[in-house]
Amino acid sequence: MIELLLCSVVTILPDFLYRRFVQGKRLGKEITIYSVWFELRYGITFCIALTIALFTMILYFHPSTNAAVSFFRTVAILPEGSGRVELVHVKSRDLVKAGQPLFELDSSQQRAALDTARKRLAEADAAIELAKSQLAVSDAQIGEAQSAYQQALDELATKTELRQRNASTVSEREVERLQNLANGRQAGVSAAIASKQTIATQISSVLPAQKASAEAQLQEAQVALDKTVVRAGIDGIVEQFGLRKGDVVNPLMRPAGVLIPAGAGQARLIAGFNQIEAQVLRRGMLAEATCISKPMTIIPMVVADVQDLIAAGQLRATDQLIDAQQATVPGTVTVYLEPLYEGGFDDVPLGSTCIANAYTDNHDILANEQVSTPRWLFLHVVDTVGVVHAIVLRIHALLLPFQTLVFSGGH
Repeated sequence: MIELLLCSVVTILPDFLYRRFVQGKRLGKEITIYSVWFELRYGITFCIALTIALFTMILYFHPSTNAAVSFFRTVAILPEGSGRVELVHVKSRDLVKAGQPLFELDSSQQRAALDTARKRLAEADAAIELAKSQLAVSDAQIGEAQSAYQQALDELATKTELRQRNASTVSEREVERLQNLANGRQAGVSAAIASKQTIATQISSVLPAQKASAEAQLQEAQVALDKTVVRAGIDGIVEQFGLRKGDVVNPLMRPAGVLIPAGAGQARLIAGFNQIEAQVLRRGMLAEATCISKPMTIIPMVVADVQDLIAAGQLRATDQLIDAQQATVPGTVTVYLEPLYEGGFDDVPLGSTCIANAYTDNHDILANEQVSTPRWLFLHVVDTVGVVHAIVLRIHALLLPFQTLVFSGGH
């Protein structure tokens, strides 16, 4: 409507003034409601053409969108395993700190596993002490076997010498028996030494490995027990938390609530502009926004970033081939808007829906003296018509409460 009124001032109005005062045609006579088209056909035609051109220029070079939202992050409160609630530490709307317990699950099974792991560790420690005692016994057995072996060698040497001096005093059978006895006691010494080596290997390798395994089982059982206490991972506010003792929670289907982190949303808007405006939108553009949660207020903003892809074109691997014709709804260009001045977004609740305008600025190009006159004039027109969109946004800001509360039936 504003564009039509502006265009009529330079088209229909001059045409009417010419026919009224130059040609002498009179209202109600030559110019009537039935002869308006014929009498003002040139002005009306030019007005419609100029309105369409102006409307297109404004929408393209100064894009606008109703899809601007101050998104914020939420964290689902979930245990790492299923279980029945045993104890609840907080309630909805509580402020929590990172690491603070939120609720506890039934931990009887985990405590039993922890007790079993502790007993296995104690068994491993006892086995190590027993092996050390057996090692001392092995040392004594080796000494005893070596002594018996030495005694057998001494007897064998004595009998052998006596037989060499006088063969009749010692029989050959006696010498062979002593030789066999010495060999047997030598084998006993080797067996005692091997037994000691086996015990030493158990002390140095086998039993420490068993103890390490028991310690790992103990740590695993402790971790499983700790997981029954669900803690806040970050600072934030607990919302939609109606958990009570006896409830069953499941990490896949039944979250306990929602945790809104402190600073979950930045003071910014994420807006979706039409794809055709992708070549106009750029970082550093000035913008304005008005939000439903803060009516009758214009918030000066600036384009902080422009996403270089369109979400509607994302592709996920499935068992079916994608047909491009299925993407019937074109996506939007995602633009990040931030307040131009500090504190400009403080009173806007997170999640608010807003209307945003972005304005093309050709000041740097116009400052170049080498710009041709037609282009200089065109760029001046482009920058000037942005005022129309700014006026429209302010009209929206004024009418928004009435549209929301009265005409839409909301209350």
